[in-house]
Amino acid sequence: MKKKINYILLIDDDEVFNFLNEVVIRQVDCVENVVAVQSGEEGLKVLQELKAEGATYPELIFLDINMPVMNGWEFIDNYKQLEFGHHNHPVLIMLTSSENPGDRARAAEVSVVNEYLNKPLTVETFQQILETNFSGRC
Repeated sequence: MKKKINYILLIDDDEVFNFLNEVVIRQVDCVENVVAVQSGEEGLKVLQELKAEGATYPELIFLDINMPVMNGWEFIDNYKQLEFGHHNHPVLIMLTSSENPGDRARAAEVSVVNEYLNKPLTVETFQQILETNFSGRC
């Protein structure tokens, strides 16, 4: 049996998309824990709490762009300031409904963004993400 991904963090203000993304992730049966939050601010709080507890960071983060309180770009600005110590940076994938070519171009220029995808997440897309970023697992 191959090793599962320990933890995925979903950051999207749309509860329906968080639910649907979690359903897709669970269908593939390659993840132990999925946590969903509804703003970039909540996502940062989760990461800061994990650091304070000495807990394992998520291995994969799905991030929306257009959210209230703190959008995806503001999250990234703050995320870059986090100290991950001996942990690897999580794979960060922008999963958004934004069709703005400027958003796609901006994401391509940000070193911490591994990929830019349009919603919704599908089983096939998720399996490709796993193959690309977590080869040999699941």
